[in-house]
Amino acid sequence: MIELKNIKKTYNEKDDSASALKGINLSFRDKEFVSIVGQSGCGKTTLLNVIGGLDNYTSGDLLIDGVSTKNFKDTDWDNYRNTAVGFVFQSYNLIPHLNVIENVMMALSLSGVSAKERFERSKQVLKEVGLLNKLKAKPNELSGGQMQRVAIARALVNNPKILLADEPTGALDSKTSVQIMDLIKKVSQNRLVIMVTHNNELAEKYSDRIIEILDGEITSDSNPYDEKTEKKTENKTNKKPKMSFWEALKSSFKNLFLKKGRTIATSIAGSIGIIGIGLVLSLSSGINNNIQQLQSDALAGFPVTISQQVLTNDFSTTDKDPKFPTDNVFHYDDPMSDYISHTNNFTDEFLNYLTQLDQKHFNSISFTRGIETNVIYKTSGNSYGKVPQNQENPILPIFSTNFLSELPNSTEFILSQYDILAGKYAENENELVLIVDERNKVDKSVLQGFGFDLKETYETTDFIGKTFTFVGNDDYYFKDSDNLFKARTDYENLYNTVSENSFKLSIVGILRVKETSSQEFLSTGIAYSYKLTNKLLQNAQNSQVVAEQKLSPNTSVLTGQAFTTTNTFKSTMLKLGGDSTPTSIQIYPKTFKDKEQIKKYIDAFNVNKSEDDQIIYTDLAETLTSTISNFVNIITIVLSVIAAISLVVSTIMIAIIIYVSVIERTKEIGIMRSIGARKKDISRIFTAEAVSIGLISGLIGILVTYLLNIPLSLLVSNLMESNFLALLPIHFAFLLVGISVLLTFLAGLIPASKASKKDPVKALRTE
Repeated sequence: MIELKNIKKTYNEKDDSASALKGINLSFRDKEFVSIVGQSGCGKTTLLNVIGGLDNYTSGDLLIDGVSTKNFKDTDWDNYRNTAVGFVFQSYNLIPHLNVIENVMMALSLSGVSAKERFERSKQVLKEVGLLNKLKAKPNELSGGQMQRVAIARALVNNPKILLADEPTGALDSKTSVQIMDLIKKVSQNRLVIMVTHNNELAEKYSDRIIEILDGEITSDSNPYDEKTEKKTENKTNKKPKMSFWEALKSSFKNLFLKKGRTIATSIAGSIGIIGIGLVLSLSSGINNNIQQLQSDALAGFPVTISQQVLTNDFSTTDKDPKFPTDNVFHYDDPMSDYISHTNNFTDEFLNYLTQLDQKHFNSISFTRGIETNVIYKTSGNSYGKVPQNQENPILPIFSTNFLSELPNSTEFILSQYDILAGKYAENENELVLIVDERNKVDKSVLQGFGFDLKETYETTDFIGKTFTFVGNDDYYFKDSDNLFKARTDYENLYNTVSENSFKLSIVGILRVKETSSQEFLSTGIAYSYKLTNKLLQNAQNSQVVAEQKLSPNTSVLTGQAFTTTNTFKSTMLKLGGDSTPTSIQIYPKTFKDKEQIKKYIDAFNVNKSEDDQIIYTDLAETLTSTISNFVNIITIVLSVIAAISLVVSTIMIAIIIYVSVIERTKEIGIMRSIGARKKDISRIFTAEAVSIGLISGLIGILVTYLLNIPLSLLVSNLMESNFLALLPIHFAFLLVGISVLLTFLAGLIPASKASKKDPVKALRTE
């Protein structure tokens, strides 16, 4: 039972106030057809809206089944409208982008009814109003009478206790009006029907009770409710309405499809930022994959190098001196102070440990010795000179100059990666090979260092058979008047010296890396067999200069001066060949995975070792690729930020589009509220619309990105002259779609909030 006690409704507009209802006292029976009549503007519709919970009363009380509504919250009114009240409006108020059965099912979707039950119940009620053959028709395909029947079906589908009709025949012709009134009369047999009309004739013909109202006050009641004689009903509880996000999403998709042109244009605009970021990430991913492939294939065979002296960057130290000082005080700067020197102590323990490394992980382990190779050359002009010693760069070994280097002690490994262009491989101690790069070039300084004349082109005969003389210590050093050992400089005599300690070396072959090889690990220049190293060390250790230096551990037999921190006994013995301890070790891995195992093996040696006793290795391939990767990542971030600007702009644009949609669908908001939609449901519909646009934008962006990756890959491949694949990783694709959805969700929050706060009465009046 509905009961109104001294209900007043006042509208305040700035400094003016108007009383629409002035102390209304009314009670209604559970089953009756009540017509409220009166002139336009007398308060009929306001009274109906108050009864239906669309409009709030200013004072008084509205009782529903004996329960006061004074403390009702928005959710209580939503529940009341959805489960207890059905509205029929003069202008039908159907949602244009939904078909007939979808309009009817909307009220049930707010009640949490299953999809199958919604369809069956809606179909049944449409059958009752004679529209079973119009289930899929849109409202603009129906006549006025048919649209009103749909509105009545929507009002009845939830089986409400109260049907509220506001001028239900106001927009219909007389014949159709009679049909609608007959239908409403039939409906009133098992529920309360309250109809507002200014047509007294219809009210007299169909109503059980007529209430006249004038200027917001009741002037007459043909069948007033008598509390003493009427039987009261028990309170009934109803399930609270709740629209699922899925239902909100479907509603949004239908609206977006209705305006598909604008939706597509908005989604494409929103996808531009996604495409920009996607292409940047694709390019970055492709470059990083190429780098990893380079490290895995082309650089996998580059050795893990362990040098006796290692220089590492010390990023913990910063220049504390102020910039642009005002005083005229100056200082010196030592660039090397940014580096920390570490000495790898090649103890017997470590060298023995290294010999136990599983051979399946490496092709070769080579040792570089500190012994000076006293090699004398003869030029085509019959002049003579000494081949310079190798010039090592401890910071960037790649920039070291190797005039004469030792070949790894695995012939099979080298010949698997290098072709013999001419001659044969250096297998004996007196044999040398010339190593050229993939373009048949060799470092100019190396050629000059070995006495070759510089010319535009060379033939194999310019190199094959070229001889040099290795001069042993006993032939190279002589004692001067001060009893010090000095190096001879008469290179012609040294070149022609042949003795037990000095012998000829000859170039016997030319090597070049194979086209199919994944790595070019040998330096260009002239190289010799490890057998020569063994012979040099053996001869050196038996030489007089080494023997006397051993007897003089504190003073150099070469200079006569005491050893210093830079010129030590050990360094002198290494130079003379009296100490066979290697100055560096090169471990050539078989694969990239094997390289990782080798590094882990060395790391295991360092466990529980003091900092001074630890072995620090250098992985040149990793250093190079890490530097390049960091550079690529920095560029990626910068370009992504630039691309993200367009994404932000498109997000703002989507927020404006959603707000326009709110304005366009204001009446729909009123309709939804009238059938019990909560503020949260309205907000959810527009949030779902924003999410839908974001999802579509994201998917378009990802699709276009993958399509553009094809020409992008071809372009970069041509520029790099190598196979390149720009491909957006799948996890980035999902991430970008997620970002698109998130940004549009945030963009839709303000418009959705404004939509949910719209007054349902005002929204229903919007055209």
